[in-house]
Amino acid sequence: MASTLFDKVWDSHVVCDLPGGGSLLYIDRHLIHEVTSPQAFDGLREMGRTVRRPELTFATVDHNVPTDGRPIDETTLSGKQLAALSRNCEEFGIPLFGYGDAKQGIVHVIGPQLGITLPGLTIVCGDSHTSTHGAFGALAFGIGTTEVEHVLATQTLRAPKKPKTLGIRIDGLLAPGVGPKDVILGIIRKLGASGGTGHVAEYFGQTIRAMAMNGRMTICNMSIEMGARAGMVAPDPTTLEYIKAEPRPFAPTGADFDRMAEDALRLATDPGAEYDRLEALDANHLQPQVTWGTTPAMTVDIDGVVPEPKEAGEERAQKYMGLTPGTAMKDLKVDTVFIGSCTNSRIEDLREAAHLIKGRRVAKGIRAMVVPGSEAVKRLAEMEGLDRVYKEAGFEWHRAGCSMCLGMNGDILRPMERSASTSNRPYEGRQGPGSRTHLVSPMTAAATALEGRFADPRNYLISA
Repeated sequence: MASTLFDKVWDSHVVCDLPGGGSLLYIDRHLIHEVTSPQAFDGLREMGRTVRRPELTFATVDHNVPTDGRPIDETTLSGKQLAALSRNCEEFGIPLFGYGDAKQGIVHVIGPQLGITLPGLTIVCGDSHTSTHGAFGALAFGIGTTEVEHVLATQTLRAPKKPKTLGIRIDGLLAPGVGPKDVILGIIRKLGASGGTGHVAEYFGQTIRAMAMNGRMTICNMSIEMGARAGMVAPDPTTLEYIKAEPRPFAPTGADFDRMAEDALRLATDPGAEYDRLEALDANHLQPQVTWGTTPAMTVDIDGVVPEPKEAGEERAQKYMGLTPGTAMKDLKVDTVFIGSCTNSRIEDLREAAHLIKGRRVAKGIRAMVVPGSEAVKRLAEMEGLDRVYKEAGFEWHRAGCSMCLGMNGDILRPMERSASTSNRPYEGRQGPGSRTHLVSPMTAAATALEGRFADPRNYLISA
């Protein structure tokens, strides 16, 4: 019987069917961080349990680390969380990439970077954007704290219901200045904030085949923003080349790599396999996108205007964002530009934005900041001189962490301040109480920093 990519990975990980419905899934990799794990470890202690497979569990600090280089203060919430994770990992024998470690970084950046993320695996983490790892043909999704404890104790997960499949074909060639972030915003704009609910999305087509792994990760990362359980891309030579291209300490090598590669290429959706639902996006005429509201579905072209509200939710969003229908996006001034997050903080993202910024200056009065996704990305960027490009333009250059994506660690907006952000959620208060967040690509963020208002990166690429 013809099967989809999702069906192949799911079915091969079912340990048993559960009484009353659902399945018990075996979990290949469990990623943890400082925010959603403390209660899970406390639960293990209370029940006298150990971690079932500590060698398959990987911990890092990311959400609440200070990215401005200041020392850890263990009297603060951030310091207490980092200290607790360190103690828990030492007690239960889990490898930890702590503050100052060369392997530290955002969990969804270091997983692929270190070779922890591989095709055909099941990967879970107490973070909704675990869907990022699906770019490798893995089935990856976020779980709650109770589930974190269950996976730690058993290396399995209770899955109440098998999701449906959503195939998304993306064809066309992206124009210069248009990137993967614009593709996924375009998809969510078309399908809506709940358009993928109950489904696992598989992305395929000409645009995806031509896309590098960092772009595929960006697209899978934001699958959750349309309600999907996960996002996936079938492994292909691009996937395998990424894994093999440079030393990845947890990836297989030699004959083991060859066996993995052979198995990975068999994961592609079979000819004739049917998705429960099929959608499509023509990328040929896609323009740079920018969100205007409080969900990624509230998006327009960079040349567009704030739309007339169609329902109460959009009216509320416009009121919160301080917007008037008919206002051109290019007329909106920003206070802060943030380049970072698990969506857009990889070396390719930093190179794109730096190419546009080089030799130019940030607009007067704008706070612009770059937060690399990992310490390894930061080191590579500094070797390439990207840090100098950003600093000379007037950007702040930070250490690795989640930073302003969720405003937990001091990198926040003040009430009613407006940002152009390469992160994934423009929710109310996401970047600080009363903050107003607009999602954009790294190139659009760079152009916006230069003008102080939302700007079309294509204009800068022409003159670069």
